[in-house]
Amino acid sequence: MGLPTYGLMGVDWEQRVQLDRLRSERLGRISRLLADSELGALLCFDMTNIRYITATHIGTWAQDKLNRFCLLPQSDQPIMWDFGSAARHHQLYNPWLGEERSRAGISTLRGAMAPEAGRAENVAEKIRVELAERDLLSEPIGVDAVEPAVLFALQAAGIEVVDGQQLMQEARVIKSEDEVTLLNTACMMVDAAYEELYRQMRPGMRENECVGLVNKVLYDMGSEFVEGVNAISGERCNPHPHVYTDRTLRPGDPAYFDILHSFMGYRTCYYRTFAVGSASRSLVDAYKRCRFHLDAAIELIRPGVTTADVVQVWPRAEEFGFADEEAAFALQFGHGVGLAIWEKPIFSRLVSLDHPEEIREGMVFALETFWPASDGWSAARIEEQLVVTKDGCEVITRFPAEDLVIAGRPYYTVGGSLPLQRETQSNLNTRLDADSQEAIPAAGQPPIGDGRGADRLPSGDRGAASIR
Repeated sequence: MGLPTYGLMGVDWEQRVQLDRLRSERLGRISRLLADSELGALLCFDMTNIRYITATHIGTWAQDKLNRFCLLPQSDQPIMWDFGSAARHHQLYNPWLGEERSRAGISTLRGAMAPEAGRAENVAEKIRVELAERDLLSEPIGVDAVEPAVLFALQAAGIEVVDGQQLMQEARVIKSEDEVTLLNTACMMVDAAYEELYRQMRPGMRENECVGLVNKVLYDMGSEFVEGVNAISGERCNPHPHVYTDRTLRPGDPAYFDILHSFMGYRTCYYRTFAVGSASRSLVDAYKRCRFHLDAAIELIRPGVTTADVVQVWPRAEEFGFADEEAAFALQFGHGVGLAIWEKPIFSRLVSLDHPEEIREGMVFALETFWPASDGWSAARIEEQLVVTKDGCEVITRFPAEDLVIAGRPYYTVGGSLPLQRETQSNLNTRLDADSQEAIPAAGQPPIGDGRGADRLPSGDRGAASIR
């Protein structure tokens, strides 16, 4: 365990995240890549790319607006056009940007402004002037995401627009020391959210209440933005719907969660699966299978291995009930994590076998697996976020997941506590064995049958003491 976990404050007596270094290293990396490219400049409307280049931020409400933009010319400093008074704020509080390079500017608000207002042409003219001053008008300009009206206006102004996303992705794929620390800190905060969720989850609690609880924990700790919380329970687990509801948790339910939030812009993507009160044999088996595929991938991670090497150890889509890899996309999956939750490299049998990417030291990504249970409705989902080191990797998601965790208090009967592995239908736990005519063993004993799952559970998981 080589990565430090600091507090959330800045202090003078301990060297933690160095924000000036973070800003300069990010800008330096993309500037070097731009200098080595055929592009004359980068024009960015995506807020994550703008933040990477300029270290400016105006709140996550603007994340999908495409209304603010920055230009990074070859061999020069970035210029930022921002929303209303935000430009003035940058002049006062962002000295690394400089007063002259922080300017007011606004796009079309995703088409909300009338085309006749000429906002798209205004954006294009601002860019044309800067390129002309630097003798870059004849060079192609890389753009990451753009409104159609702005794209057409840029082209009408004589600017050749090409894809700038790949250059930005290449810049962001290797994380600096400070970026790794921030990503590790963000995961630490989710560790705490899962701990509170584990303590509070019980029958009668709803999925949306779980989401509210996670949001409160994270925002109280200093999260900048809770991007989303997947809360999936019961029969909703299979197929995975990727969205929470107001469904109420019931005894024996599977429940899995994905917590996505950012600390100083750096994201998490972090799944965990629980069972409420107890787990069925089929869910226990599904969890073990899900964990097996995840661990097989993690064991391969080191510099020089490719994404194709990793996805080859994952099952084909047809093996877990899907027609093809596109239909099963993102269930056996991996993706870079940084200022966005989906960055390079991508791990998927859909693309990685034919277009592998090399794993390099300093990458940070998440690996996530899914397995449907044999009962046809429950499922397991696990995800670990990790940092690639010089000789392997370090997992930075630490809430326990090596075995299925039971949330909620144990149930007590006259015979003791009910076992943590039991079926949701009581008659299946009390029926007579067809061959021996003997009752199913008492609480705490492995069930009669083929023995799958129960005989592999650690002894501490069979009694109430482990979840008191």
